[in-house]
Amino acid sequence: MCSTEEEADGSVRVSAPTVYDVAERSGVSIATVSRVYRNPDSVRAQTRERVLDAARELGYVPSGNARGLASRTTGVLGLCFPDYADPDAEADAEADSDADDAVMLYSDQIIRGMERAARRHGYALLIAASLEGGPESLVAKVAGRVDGFAVLAQTVPTEDLEVISRRLPVVMLAGPREIDHLDHIVVANADGERELARHLIEDHGLRRLAFIGGEVTSPDAEARFRGFQEACRDAGLPVPDAPDMRAEMMTQAEGARTAEAMLDRYTGLSDTERPQGMLFANDQMAVGALRALERRGVRVPEDLAVTGFDGIPLSRIVRPSLTTVRQPIRQLGEQAVELLVQRLGDREREPVSLMLPVSLARRASCGCG
Repeated sequence: MCSTEEEADGSVRVSAPTVYDVAERSGVSIATVSRVYRNPDSVRAQTRERVLDAARELGYVPSGNARGLASRTTGVLGLCFPDYADPDAEADAEADSDADDAVMLYSDQIIRGMERAARRHGYALLIAASLEGGPESLVAKVAGRVDGFAVLAQTVPTEDLEVISRRLPVVMLAGPREIDHLDHIVVANADGERELARHLIEDHGLRRLAFIGGEVTSPDAEARFRGFQEACRDAGLPVPDAPDMRAEMMTQAEGARTAEAMLDRYTGLSDTERPQGMLFANDQMAVGALRALERRGVRVPEDLAVTGFDGIPLSRIVRPSLTTVRQPIRQLGEQAVELLVQRLGDREREPVSLMLPVSLARRASCGCG
């Protein structure tokens, strides 16, 4: 029968009936009760009816896990991404308890978008974000515990995704579409950076621009550099073969380091030889650069224009506010869930590749104040 618990005030609370209660009432093992809900055809009809009758009498309702076993689903969607921590951003949050939203970074925004959409469809979200153990450990953490998952580019080896995608829906976020049969979402990285560079060239008359990129393995950063190259080519400016400098990780600390290195590189040169603007491959680096430039006495934008890419909340509140390309990061997460849900409903559906539009945010760091 159902168990009872005594409350602090002496009253007795009847707890919800469990699988143990059903087993006792119907005179079968717990394993048999589990099989009735997981695989009813494996239990004799007479025994199955006895278990179901006991469950009805007790008011027993199988848990979400039991229902998941019956339908061979988990009710969970996964997200895999490398957890590149940014200590400076974390320090900002610790220094200002009200700054949590302001320091939300790229991955935070994707998570929020996926959580919102997953909840709307009745799913929970499981996140695997760790560099420890490498990308294979990310797959091990997620693949066996979810109905499908989204993975950021360069997080999981292509050959592993090929194997997993044979039994689970997978959506690729960002980067090139390396596997044709997978759904894929990317933002218009090259278009956004091209428009940003054109703005500096045509609207502000800047001709000497430096691009600070990420690692060669970052598909987003490389696409943004291609957009920068296109803008230079269209304007009749020299087209660089590679970024002026690359950051090892696209963090605030690396943005500060590369900004200082750029200043040192041009020490002693005339004003007509120094860059008039620095375009960083993401906002986090640009924010770090703004602080380093202030420490070195460089005025932004009077002495040097600075821009970023992503449109994270922090870009609005730094001083000067950061000119950037705003990408729909939360929508990226929401669309990932929508594609996973569609794929779960129709495994034979043709794969799709979406490119989400971006927009230019003109702010003070380029002189648009």
